[in-house]
Amino acid sequence: MFCTLLVMGDEVKRSYRPGKRAEKAAATQAAILAAAREQFTSRGYAATTVADIAGAAGVNVDTLYATVGRKPVLLLAVIDMTLADEDHPVVAEQRDYVRATLAAPTARLKLTTYATALGRVMPRVAPLFDALAQAALSDPDCAALRDSIGQRRRANMVKLAADLRSTGQVRDDLTDDEVADLLWTTNAPEYYVLTVARGWSPATYGERLADLWTRLLLAESS
Repeated sequence: MFCTLLVMGDEVKRSYRPGKRAEKAAATQAAILAAAREQFTSRGYAATTVADIAGAAGVNVDTLYATVGRKPVLLLAVIDMTLADEDHPVVAEQRDYVRATLAAPTARLKLTTYATALGRVMPRVAPLFDALAQAALSDPDCAALRDSIGQRRRANMVKLAADLRSTGQVRDDLTDDEVADLLWTTNAPEYYVLTVARGWSPATYGERLADLWTRLLLAESS
């Protein structure tokens, strides 16, 4: 009986400790990314040091590097976290609003779902893209990251264009590449910033973006 209890105790430790370690690692990552987002947004990329972020997150610099990576990688992780509206980075295909957009039965509903989601996330993500754009002027790594994100956004819009086409409701005189280009340019953070300057609220931005897309991309009968 005593030996059995020892074995059971060992099994509990083996199954329990990895879970606790994973929880601690996730909490550390979340703290680092939250601190990085606040620092990048309020101070800008160039003025923010890795030590600043580590201090705000309550960790040392070595832990930050081991958990997330170098400063450009950190910014990308913050952007992916913010776009997903989560406390950790999420790739595009796994974001809730992307899944909802793809699952929507009509092209109009797909565009409305996506535009509404952008209205929620753009107020938080646009300042990060602005910080990246400013840093890209003097930092080659940031310039490469900016270009990479732009290409990734374009590739995602190609996928969305194909999904819209599958509904049979997209204008016949537009190619999928043209549909992707129109989506890509009008969902850019720079476009959102211009609408804010004109006094639009995030909700108004989302509503008018959906209206723009449906008028511009869909056949009249849709």
